[in-house]
Amino acid sequence: MMKTHSIKFNFIMNALLTISSVIFPIITFPYISRVLGVSGSGNVAAAISTISYFTMFASLGVPTYGIRACAKVRDDKEKLSQTVQELIIINAVTTAVVYLAFFISLAVVPKFNAQKELLIVVSISILLNTMGIQWLYNALEQYSYITLCSLGFKFLGMVLMFAMIHSPDDYLKYGAISALSSYGSGILNFVNMRKYVSLKKNGMYDFRRHFKPLFTFFFMSAATSIYLNLDMVMLWLMKTDWDTGIYNAAIKIKTVLVNLVTSLGTVLLPRMSFYIEKGEKEAFRQTVTKAFRFVLIAASGLMVYFMIFSEESILILSGKDFLAAVVPMQLLMTTLLLIGLSNTTGMQILTPMGQENKVLKSIIAGAIVDFVLNLFLIPRYASSGAAFATVMAELIVVIVQFIYLKDILRGLFKDINLGKILISLGCATAAALIFRSLTSFPALLTMIIAVFIFFGIYGGLLLLMKEPMAYEILNIGLNIIRKKK
Repeated sequence: MMKTHSIKFNFIMNALLTISSVIFPIITFPYISRVLGVSGSGNVAAAISTISYFTMFASLGVPTYGIRACAKVRDDKEKLSQTVQELIIINAVTTAVVYLAFFISLAVVPKFNAQKELLIVVSISILLNTMGIQWLYNALEQYSYITLCSLGFKFLGMVLMFAMIHSPDDYLKYGAISALSSYGSGILNFVNMRKYVSLKKNGMYDFRRHFKPLFTFFFMSAATSIYLNLDMVMLWLMKTDWDTGIYNAAIKIKTVLVNLVTSLGTVLLPRMSFYIEKGEKEAFRQTVTKAFRFVLIAASGLMVYFMIFSEESILILSGKDFLAAVVPMQLLMTTLLLIGLSNTTGMQILTPMGQENKVLKSIIAGAIVDFVLNLFLIPRYASSGAAFATVMAELIVVIVQFIYLKDILRGLFKDINLGKILISLGCATAAALIFRSLTSFPALLTMIIAVFIFFGIYGGLLLLMKEPMAYEILNIGLNIIRKKK
């Protein structure tokens, strides 16, 4: 039997990975924004969003389905190897088809043809993502390996950005480096998988058993991608590169924070699937309750803090040329809580229970709302319209999933004291607003002082009121600090 670490250890590893996803953009994005400018950074962001659609089709739902499928057989190397081989072959075929479609689209879509060099450079991420088979490592809960690989390529990408990008004309290099730093670990993943599975064929392949769940997860991924990336692509097609660059500045901050809020979900999916497979209902219920507590506390705090200090955040990360991103960013901050909740209900409850069709329906509802609102709002309100459409889409997803799970959630929320969170959040918000109205410090100093004021009061009151998850988050933070020493 393969050794698995505790959820707390896995969370610490994933927390380190998530923190790196916060730190590296904070270091690189201010430099990139100022060197490439609004239009240059917007062009690359739009290209990355466009390629994400091709990556989605090449993946065919494997990134999520593969975790669940491999987690169920991870104690049987022969079955695990068979499953991995089948999924790799399926992915290889879909990737080849997608690359064919990609090169045809470069020839027939005028906007793509105008930026074909950039799109071709960024498209290396399609191949690297397929090679990466990270779903296998997630299923086996190899989070220390995942973290070290990711940190290594992020650091390499950071070094290359500062060494090679010095003018707006270097946007192609930025596209290539972005793809390498995000997906480069796929090369090592592919080489290293022999430690866990055999690539020797053993018996007949049964591809058919994967098709139904794969297509369900694919449609989930497709619908999710619509309201995660369609806003950026529609802005690129309907407005200017400047509008895309402004929205990218707001999205960059939101994406970093969402990764932080949903970090627990990545760790829990294989464990929750394992609990369901083994019939451990009480362990499943307790873990879900902890996940909700974490999301409500972490997402609420981050959402309010960055709403209050959105202008300072944009000034620090992007510069005064991007100040038009303040309103879109404030709107997008509400998605931290919404995505955190839907990640818990969808990926940690419905998916492990085998009810991903309900997740798909909720995502389709959100995608339709997003597309229709983008169509009407982007021409008039540009980035603010796209941000509002995204918020409404996320709200619809949460509402639909909550309706499906109303009976289960009614019991779970009895164990969560929302009053403690609201009181703590209200006091911290009042203190932060008073501080902001009285101070005239530079943006960076303002945010540093505000972090201690806001989260000191917020976390301190939660601890005083003996909120269980506040103590767990504190212990996780202390463990991370000890590991670094």
